[in-house]
Amino acid sequence: MKCRHCATPLQAPQHLFIDLGSAPPSNAFLDDAALGRAEASFPLKVLACPGCGLVQIDELQRHDALFSDDYVYFSSYSASWLAHARAYVDTVVQRLGLGPRSLVMEVASNDGYLLQYLQQRDIPCVGVEPTDSTAQVARQRGIESLDAFFGLEFARGFVAARRRCDLVLGNNVLAHVPDINDFVAGLREVLAPQGTLTLEFPHLLQLVQQRQFDTIYHEHFSYLSLATVQRILQGQGLALWDVQALPTHGGSLRIWAQHAGGPRPLQGSVARLLAQEQAAGIGQPAFHQGLQAQAERIKDDLLLFLIDCKRRGLRVAGYGAAAKGNTLLNFAGVRPDLLPYVVDASPHKQGRFLPGSRIPVRSPQVLREDRPDIVLILPWNLRDEIVAQWAEVRGWGGRFATAIPALHVH
Repeated sequence: MKCRHCATPLQAPQHLFIDLGSAPPSNAFLDDAALGRAEASFPLKVLACPGCGLVQIDELQRHDALFSDDYVYFSSYSASWLAHARAYVDTVVQRLGLGPRSLVMEVASNDGYLLQYLQQRDIPCVGVEPTDSTAQVARQRGIESLDAFFGLEFARGFVAARRRCDLVLGNNVLAHVPDINDFVAGLREVLAPQGTLTLEFPHLLQLVQQRQFDTIYHEHFSYLSLATVQRILQGQGLALWDVQALPTHGGSLRIWAQHAGGPRPLQGSVARLLAQEQAAGIGQPAFHQGLQAQAERIKDDLLLFLIDCKRRGLRVAGYGAAAKGNTLLNFAGVRPDLLPYVVDASPHKQGRFLPGSRIPVRSPQVLREDRPDIVLILPWNLRDEIVAQWAEVRGWGGRFATAIPALHVH
């Protein structure tokens, strides 16, 4: 394997970041018919490049198979994520002075969760989304959504047919692309000379410090630090001018960039965050040395907890059929005997089964009928939102549990 940015040869064990065994793709949910067939599993082995610092998984399954037309992740089913998108639009419209003559492109626009707020302000916008299931929902909202994988070739075609964009944004997509150099080259190509690029991605620093190993799955090809992202952008003629730390997804960064030599002055936030990463030792083997043992401890604690609940006759249900939950459940070997079902607000997941564990996914209404003693929240980043929405669980004597960064029952 070679680094997908700088082509440095990579191999275990000397470049190993973490090894989570093997698992099916985390969003490859099963229907009834699929239960009679074997599932394909792929190694979840992550390596760290000593040359550029990019932490990455090998592309063992093609990205167009991972992000297929029946993709089941729809952004609009999280109230907190919608609020995040609305706040972003408020900020960016004011900061960049966007208006009816502007053109905004969102790469990986999903179901139009964010572009709808630009549309409401009469700001021209277009989404690029390769999964037809989500793009169709965006189109039903009247949002232009182009069915394509974004890259340099697509960007050149778009510019030839239309024009360059005043704002290009991508939330939680930079980690999902196998050819990160081609992707960033496409961003440069489609960005207007005075335009701004914003990207949001989970921060590698938080992944390690908060033991968020469950955010590792096959759809995430890269795990990103600011220093590495800066290097990748510079390689394509783009320059950071600001960065913000965000609470989303357990700790993310939002970077603001432009063409090298662009009009925006460099903010002190960039140097401060780069210094923070350097002080933490990002890029050095010692930075992630304990992560494997921590992941195994979390796995063991979860298994012991679920076994204890079963022996005591306590009923346990899962909340949130999230990709991160599938990584955790498959790494721990949890099956329906320990976790009989998981509920999820998305009707696109209900009636299906989690990949690997084959735990059934049901409607949240089942919680009211079943009244479990423990609700295990798998998308821990949405814990506060879920606990607030389901305060009634405490009313029947139930409790909530999360497994990361450590097992906690409350």
